[in-house]
Amino acid sequence: MKPLTTSAFDLPDRLAAKADPALIAGDERHFAAIAESLERSIADLSGRLDAWRLAPGGTGQAAMDRDTEIHRLTAHLRTLRRFGLDLCLGHIVGADGSEPVYIGRLGLTDGTGRRLLLDWRSPAAEPFFGATHADPMGLASRRRYRWTRGRISDYWDEVFTSEGFEGHAALDDQSAFIAGLGGHRSSRMRDVLGTIQADQDAIIRAGSRGALVVDGGPGTGKTVVALHRSAYLLYSDPRLGHRRGGVLFVGPHQPYLAYVADVLPSLGEEGVRTCTLRDLVAEGAAAVVETDPDVARLKSSAGLVKAIETAVRFYENRPDAGMTVTTPWSDIWLSADDWAEAFEAPDPGTPHNQARERIWEELLTILTDKHDGDAPTGLLRRSLLRNRELLMELNRAWPLLEASDLVGDLWSVPAYLRKCAPWLGPEEVRKLQREDARAWTVSDLPLLDAARQRLGDPEAARRRRRQSAAVAAQREHMDKVVDTLIATDDDGEGAVTMLRGQDVQNALIDETALFSVTPDLLAGPFAHIVVDEAQELTDAEWQMLLLRCPSRSFTIVGDRAQARHGFTESWRERLERVGLDRITLASLSVNYRTPEEVMAEAEPVIRAVLPDANVPTSIRSGGVPVVRGSVSELDSVLDAWLASNTEGTACVIGDPTFRPTSRVRSLTPELSKGLEFDLVVLVDPERFGEGVEGAVDRYVAMTRATRRLVILTGP
Repeated sequence: MKPLTTSAFDLPDRLAAKADPALIAGDERHFAAIAESLERSIADLSGRLDAWRLAPGGTGQAAMDRDTEIHRLTAHLRTLRRFGLDLCLGHIVGADGSEPVYIGRLGLTDGTGRRLLLDWRSPAAEPFFGATHADPMGLASRRRYRWTRGRISDYWDEVFTSEGFEGHAALDDQSAFIAGLGGHRSSRMRDVLGTIQADQDAIIRAGSRGALVVDGGPGTGKTVVALHRSAYLLYSDPRLGHRRGGVLFVGPHQPYLAYVADVLPSLGEEGVRTCTLRDLVAEGAAAVVETDPDVARLKSSAGLVKAIETAVRFYENRPDAGMTVTTPWSDIWLSADDWAEAFEAPDPGTPHNQARERIWEELLTILTDKHDGDAPTGLLRRSLLRNRELLMELNRAWPLLEASDLVGDLWSVPAYLRKCAPWLGPEEVRKLQREDARAWTVSDLPLLDAARQRLGDPEAARRRRRQSAAVAAQREHMDKVVDTLIATDDDGEGAVTMLRGQDVQNALIDETALFSVTPDLLAGPFAHIVVDEAQELTDAEWQMLLLRCPSRSFTIVGDRAQARHGFTESWRERLERVGLDRITLASLSVNYRTPEEVMAEAEPVIRAVLPDANVPTSIRSGGVPVVRGSVSELDSVLDAWLASNTEGTACVIGDPTFRPTSRVRSLTPELSKGLEFDLVVLVDPERFGEGVEGAVDRYVAMTRATRRLVILTGP
């Protein structure tokens, strides 16, 4: 970023009045200071990043700290280079007549420490988003910028007090927001930070304790709130920092995650992990939708998830009789009480497979202590480790288990399922059985996840044994090296003899670097979880998230009227049933996205099945009526739209045979949820289904349109 040599403003001729120096001279001076500071900051960050990259990699925690700092500096540098001057969203002027305060995506200071940009997440920046004419929050005026290719193509002023008129404000109240609503859509969610509304900002900045439910209909900005709240909480709440668990953002499907992928980085935050529920389980990528609705209903309950505990306990059986353990030196009696002592060794909550390793170590200690002979302890332990009878007895009492085997047995061994879930009737048990126990469905994922969390990694014990062996081998090698060095030392004194010290030898061996395992970055625990389109989650799926958030700190975003399988209870009733408490409700009722012409068609569709649906009120008219026609007109509708619109995106919903192009998507109603398009074409919407599910799919599909909706029917 070079120092500013041209104006930051590039206003079209029709806005010539806004180019009056009396209106923008102060901004020009401030942007010149920002440009100079950006150049210095980018150079400084580049130098620090180069230094870290050239520094020794280190091992263990030092290597992790180095990688973390490189990631942080790279992300910060990428944001500065990506935005340049358009880091600035606008400015506010206090009613006390103080100098304008400029609000940015990130904070920025000049060489003297003077604040040039105030981070949008800081408390002092709140009036920029939250001030209204009813509550100006101490402001005299507010200015918002529209940026195009790095220069200001328009700006808007709002005045809250009579003093705000001083300084020749370019009054254009609310047009910054309205202009943004009508803009063309692209394959990525557009940047809306500069036009966050007061009702949205109040939710974004709400505290993180407990579960905050954000209920709102189509176009109310639920996703905007969810994403901006994620970035805000990481910045403002020290309890949620990366070293304390961080934030997990859960979206409904992969097209949605691709659509919103640019938003968090544009807010100066790259530390939020994003995923879908499928991503939480290894089997999720290939899982198919359950075809039998009765089976899906049975698996959707939290009861079957909790039955995993009984399923695991079935394999944890302490021997009630003793045994003789034979070694080359003597026979050792292992009593029932000894078994009981070993079984009590694992700490409460230890996963099954890790607990087995702890039991095994305790057994070896007990047997070693009871041995009366003079065999070296190391030889005795190696003999016990190879004792087949002892291992067979431990495997019968506490075997290593795989999650897929455990859950697969539920669907293939009726007696096992009846034992683990005794409340199921004979017909329900029969329905849950299937020929291929490992033909995983989406409904199986919560059970697989619960089983994997309860069991732990069956390979962990083997990895620990390999690591112990590697450490022992390295210590043995180090001992030989030390012996050689001391033997060749002429006087046998001085620094070389310090190598005999245990502390020095420990420092020479980095046990953490000997054997590393790629961590499951989605396993948690997380300090806070944000869930979008949360109305679709089953009770069983909620358990997947509760396992990952012990603090029960959630932001839950959704619309009961968009639940494909119905949502007749209240949010509080649903969430209390799955295990959440401290629930706070917030509502969004203004539709900022969908033109009123489209909502007039969509509202009767959802009210026919859900009379009390939270249908939001549109604040704008698109001036374009909803068009109906024949399916045979699909190509001509799209060709005409593409010919008259060089920007924007369209979507065909309901025609699986339609082949998408770079500007026209083809989606099912379910996969369109959370997205938005300039033009939406529904193909035979009555074939989406019947009842609540069909109505919800039609309602969701219709309300994806930001400008024009076309409904095509026919053969």
